[in-house]
Amino acid sequence: MTDWLDIHRGAAPLVIGLPHAGTDIPAELEDGFLSPWLARKDADWWVDRLYGFAADMGATLVRTRMSRSVIDVNRDPSGRSLYPGQATTELCPTTTFAGEALYRDVVPDAGEIARRRECWFDPYHAALAGELDRLRAIHGKVVLYDAHSIVSHVPRLFDGELPVFNIGTDGGATCAPALKAAVVAAVQSTGRSHVLNGRFRGGWTTRHYGRPAEGIHAIQMEVAMRAYLTEPEYPSADNWPPPYEPQTPLIRDLKTIMAACLAFGRA
Repeated sequence: MTDWLDIHRGAAPLVIGLPHAGTDIPAELEDGFLSPWLARKDADWWVDRLYGFAADMGATLVRTRMSRSVIDVNRDPSGRSLYPGQATTELCPTTTFAGEALYRDVVPDAGEIARRRECWFDPYHAALAGELDRLRAIHGKVVLYDAHSIVSHVPRLFDGELPVFNIGTDGGATCAPALKAAVVAAVQSTGRSHVLNGRFRGGWTTRHYGRPAEGIHAIQMEVAMRAYLTEPEYPSADNWPPPYEPQTPLIRDLKTIMAACLAFGRA
């Protein structure tokens, strides 16, 4: 166990990955960033708290505390783009989602990227793979739910406002149709806006582990942050991130979605 990797082991056939909720920046890297605030700006703020209830439902949770600006554990480790031809961020991002430069002078070179991968990327995925294998051996199949959130407007990446729930299954390749249908039905029951594979097809985690024929059914969920916090029009160090609101109704809706995943896994 490390001081940057959190694993809660449950017995149910559900693993929740939390790749972007972390904000840690190692001391030796901090001076290289233009500002610690910029380096933490694009975190999936409070997502670990939103899904904290899932531990009581028997889910396993795997979370890295490391900031995605240090290394993004949901990117292809080879450096290949997940969305060729579209704007995106790299394995070791050099800009924010808004296109702001992250580094003062020197961006990570190939050697530094390889070092960060060995330190943080590989251990996170070894833990995730280990939990999936553990639960698949018990249940025969397991659901991997990759949990994310994002600001509602990202002009550099998407036109207009994102739906509240953005479901990704890489066009249906990463999970059985029954799981996709169950999650979509659960989302529809909340009355909130949603889209399937329309904005996010699923990151590297979903695409890498989603092997329905082998009993691993992966799905990515991006939640627009307006569903659980007040988004300022112009985020700054003075107003971002907004405080966590523990009584947010979104948790009720997430419980409905988790129940659908568990029902599929146990069927």
